[in-house]
Amino acid sequence: MEKIAIVIDTIGPLKQEIGFHMEAADETLFGRLVTILREEKDNWYYVETDYRYTGYIHGDYLLIDREKADEWDRDANHIVKWGIIDVMKEPKYQSYSIKLLTRGAIIQLTGNINKNWVEIIMPTGERGWVKKELIGNRIRPGKVEKELRQKVVDTALAYLGTQYRWGGKTPLGIDCSGLTSISYLINGVVIYRDSQIKEEFGMRRISKEEMKPGDLLYWPGHVAIYIGNDKYIHSTGASGGVVINSLNPDHADYRGYLVKIKEIGTVF
Repeated sequence: MEKIAIVIDTIGPLKQEIGFHMEAADETLFGRLVTILREEKDNWYYVETDYRYTGYIHGDYLLIDREKADEWDRDANHIVKWGIIDVMKEPKYQSYSIKLLTRGAIIQLTGNINKNWVEIIMPTGERGWVKKELIGNRIRPGKVEKELRQKVVDTALAYLGTQYRWGGKTPLGIDCSGLTSISYLINGVVIYRDSQIKEEFGMRRISKEEMKPGDLLYWPGHVAIYIGNDKYIHSTGASGGVVINSLNPDHADYRGYLVKIKEIGTVF
């Protein structure tokens, strides 16, 4: 039977090779599941995330327990929708934080409510409190909704101004494909995490004339989300983070070196 683990830290950093100092591959978030494909030395594991991406992660970030993972996946039906939040020990700001969570983290509610605070339980069994308005319903992968285009755009816009981080996927730092993949994942659609089209993830190529908000623009080694009116949002090291630029040379935010799009992808 496959070993399944739950990410129990704010971020579960995936590496391209074994070692804390090695190049980042991705970041999976608190509450998400990984399948252990291979156990390596020194408490390192080669894993596949629940959105079908692979990398090496240290065991300190994981709770490895198939039964608990299955229960968590069944019962954890909410996510953090605010950028960065504290989980408080008691339902008041005057308490203290026991965990930092970021947008997209999966959480489980206990059903206990104190005014506008709700209690959550973590995979480890520890309990804490978060403000109700900072969380939303978890959308599981399934049928593509007609409202998805705007939801993807709105989610991406919530990261505007986030610093660039190679391999990042949170409001603490994010890269180009981290932005595109998390904007879809939060809305229940799994796309390939890197800056290339893979048809096995439901992404197909379209022409520029067919392009609509929510579709993806690809350049060699870079990807962005089209948001309409010739504009696109992307995370770029050249700007230090998430910005909006234009394909229209008459616009002040036009970038000439990104006008030649390699290909355009859509899940619709």
